[in-house]
Amino acid sequence: MNKRNPILRYRAVDLSLWAVLLLVFENVIILASTRWFPGEPYTVSLTPLITAIVLVRWGPWAAIHAVLGALILCVRSGAAPLQYAIYGIGNCLSLAVLPCLPLFGGREGIAGRSGRAIAFGMAVLALMQAGRAAIALLSGSALALSAGFFTTEVITDLFTLVILWIVRRQNGMLEDQRRYFARVQEEARRHATENP
Repeated sequence: MNKRNPILRYRAVDLSLWAVLLLVFENVIILASTRWFPGEPYTVSLTPLITAIVLVRWGPWAAIHAVLGALILCVRSGAAPLQYAIYGIGNCLSLAVLPCLPLFGGREGIAGRSGRAIAFGMAVLALMQAGRAAIALLSGSALALSAGFFTTEVITDLFTLVILWIVRRQNGMLEDQRRYFARVQEEARRHATENP
């Protein structure tokens, strides 16, 4: 890593921490669903939530987490190669929300207003699920099977929206991290000059 540019180090650490969180908790959720609730038609996943948070924090770098979530799910469920493509490529469609950030009031609007945070979360979820359904349809899956990407994710949707609503209140959580880093650095400098 570049020691002269602390923002690059900070980005690498931050992205890694979110990836570790996704890896650990997604594995726990999959283990619980396969061992304790194997017959349930609904699934729960942290992938949309963490992808949404990283989208606000770092923009397109969220593709790492979208693909990582897909890989974890596919590996843990013994998926066929086609499912890797459906989930991996499909999850990345959520990045299409980036040009639409002004519709949500930008990153500041998402962090500042509950309704905008929830609308942003719904957009990320809808795009992710639509991406999976589209790739499934393009690969020859039946329309009913593709529709299942929307119906089986109801609990994930609710979970994602509630947690986004909660984390938007945390200082710096849903903020462009380049701006957040600069703000924290400036506050530290000001504090150092005021209290030598």
